[in-house]
Amino acid sequence: MDIKDRDLRSIQEVRFLVKEAKKAQKEFAKFSTELINEIVKQLSMAARAEAENLAKMAVEETGFGIWQDKMTKNIVASEKLYEHIKDMKTIGIINEDKDRKIVEIGTPVGVIAALIPSTNPTSTAIYKALIALKSGNAIIFSPHPRALKCTLKTVEVLKKAAAGMGAPEGLISCMSIPTIEGTNELMKHEDVSLILATGGTAMVKAAYSSGTPALGVGPGNVPAFIERSADVKKSISKILASKTFDNGTVCASEQAVVTERCIADKVKDEFEKQGGYFLKGEEIDRVVKIMETPSGGMNPKIVGKSAKDIAAMAGITIPDGVKVLICEEKGVGKEYPFSKEKLTQLLAFYTVEDWIEGCELCYKLLENGGLGHTMVIHSNNEEIIREFALKKPVSRLLVNTPSTQGAIGLSTGLAPALTLGCGAVGGSATSDNVGPEHLINIRRMAYEVDDLDIKPEEDKSIDKLDIEAICKMVIEELKNIKK
Repeated sequence: MDIKDRDLRSIQEVRFLVKEAKKAQKEFAKFSTELINEIVKQLSMAARAEAENLAKMAVEETGFGIWQDKMTKNIVASEKLYEHIKDMKTIGIINEDKDRKIVEIGTPVGVIAALIPSTNPTSTAIYKALIALKSGNAIIFSPHPRALKCTLKTVEVLKKAAAGMGAPEGLISCMSIPTIEGTNELMKHEDVSLILATGGTAMVKAAYSSGTPALGVGPGNVPAFIERSADVKKSISKILASKTFDNGTVCASEQAVVTERCIADKVKDEFEKQGGYFLKGEEIDRVVKIMETPSGGMNPKIVGKSAKDIAAMAGITIPDGVKVLICEEKGVGKEYPFSKEKLTQLLAFYTVEDWIEGCELCYKLLENGGLGHTMVIHSNNEEIIREFALKKPVSRLLVNTPSTQGAIGLSTGLAPALTLGCGAVGGSATSDNVGPEHLINIRRMAYEVDDLDIKPEEDKSIDKLDIEAICKMVIEELKNIKK
């Protein structure tokens, strides 16, 4: 009875939150653009001020990652994101093409349901709140049960900042009783206009099958190709900086390194110098046993853990200072565990003959759970870089940069985001880094630009004179018939 009662309370809570959000959004839609922008600014400042505290709460509650890196993500989601979107036109007249005589008007979609992952709970909540309000929408969060406290605290900070600027109650809210039934009610509710889903494959599929429009992004299986012209020392440094960032919990982190045989020994030596440890023999078997569930999925117990933690769980001894555990993998597929996504400090390592074989292998790795997401290439050969860009089914091909930091817009010019579209090939409705521009409807006012010279049809109606003439003709015909 307790479980059923909890589910019913969760559903009822969702219905109340949606009702309040709908009412709040209608009021919020009347706010001036200037006031909305100021509210978004205050949200950014409030989240930035609490970035450290929220990061520590997330690590303490979930057991995932490193608080200093989660703090960085909180800053990206607040301060850096705000700088990117502050001058963006999202509501009212957003564009006017005088030559084509088209005026574009941005309008909010309404109430947004935001699903939050346990790996990046506070930063994702901050980011989604800012882009939702910037586009004039209300937002309701569905937190991961494992990250409930830190998500609720994040929402509390955001709500307080919004209320201080006169935002209506209910504009930002969060489920306090997260259940599958409650989340399903939220996603399928007739007054929810759009779902922003970030998380596992099953959750994203549920969002897309809910009947409500959705922007969902799932897992990545990011390959990193080190081509022979690359600066190997810098490449390894960047890969390790990315893979160790928050202990690999960002889905854009590298999952496999692919390099050419002619530089393979140099790459391996550099990995070992900088903190990579190549597993051997029984060590591989021991790690494999703890990295997967019996069904072949990723074991949640290793997510966001350090190399030292994983070694202890596997019962193996590694030197001090090891940052990442590496396995020289032989193939790609379900029977090759290291070829899959690993949101922790584990990497697969592959050696190929040349960049053409490397291109094919990277494609296979992407097919094994990362289609449409991200890939990184380390190379100084622009021709080969372009070949990869033209042929790889990814939404982001990152060049000579850490994949994690590059994908979320920290080390590149990409839009700062924690929801990274994977395009149709990856089962997503967009291939962009999702921002406020994805959370509006655009109304287009179009004036005539091409006079089709349409002339009014001639009046073919019968006038009075025509009727008299016809009558005379009929009378004459009748006279002739009598004769």
